Amino acid sequence: MSEPVLEIEDVDAGFGASQILFGINLAVAQGEIAGVLGLNGAGKSVTMKVIAGLIPAWKGAVRLNGRDITGLAPEQRVGLGLGHVPQGRQVFPELTVEENLRLGAYTLRRRDKSRYAPSLAATWERFPKLYERRRQAAGTMSGGEQAALAVARALINEPTVVLVDEPSAGLAPLIVRDVFDTLKQVATTGVTMILVEQNVAAALQLVDTVTLLQTGTVAWHGPLAELDRSMLATRLGIGRMLGPSTAAAANKRAVKKKAVPEKKPAAKKAAPAKKVAAKKTVPQKAAATKKAAPRKRAT
Repeated sequence: MSEPVLEIEDVDAGFGASQILFGINLAVAQGEIAGVLGLNGAGKSVTMKVIAGLIPAWKGAVRLNGRDITGLAPEQRVGLGLGHVPQGRQVFPELTVEENLRLGAYTLRRRDKSRYAPSLAATWERFPKLYERRRQAAGTMSGGEQAALAVARALINEPTVVLVDEPSAGLAPLIVRDVFDTLKQVATTGVTMILVEQNVAAALQLVDTVTLLQTGTVAWHGPLAELDRSMLATRLGIGRMLGPSTAAAANKRAVKKKAVPEKKPAAKKAAPAKKVAAKKTVPQKAAATKKAAPRKRAT
């Protein structure tokens, strides 16, 4: 296995005298979408803040592209290729969409000013609705549009790893779908993503691997294909957060990765069934018509 692009090793962290994380370990491969799930208070957002440098690690190490970044400031981590979509989006409401993006590209412009214009153009192409509102104050946009702006602001700096913390928080279901459609589009670009999300149903449609946190420790980690609903229920008590359709979708995604060829035989069997049914129904209608005609002539 190649060296992970992001690695957390035996990390302890907390606030003041309260310890929240206890020996957290996590390794994320290049291009992987890693989901971090758990109940409120499990330590999901604290883990993200430790990676971003917003909370110091009491113990352990955080490595990005093989480099130890444990003691670096947040802006230094951004300069090394770490993007962050914070919980609550946290756009600058008084600034325009384009001004928000320009601030997000601060370290990119500092490294190489010539890269800003192409990166901005790529952002407009990826987020055409933001281009239409580029001169609009971010605070006047809808929650879904602000979520898209927060994602775009993280991506414009051309990161290798993006932290996405609770993107669906406070959004209506239809808007949540739009936000996750955006994240799916981002995932196709090969960017490595770590997703923290309370909406388990939506998260399982996107991630490749799952890390389950329970009271600040890793209760389970593995590929999506090995995760089942009973595990969520028994280990974390969050099986109730998954409806039957969600569990089926997760299993379907796992099947696609393991057994894609099995779809073709099923399609071939279904087609003949429809043709046979059509042949049977046509003669029946014709017979009924022929019997009805003689009766009318007799009367």
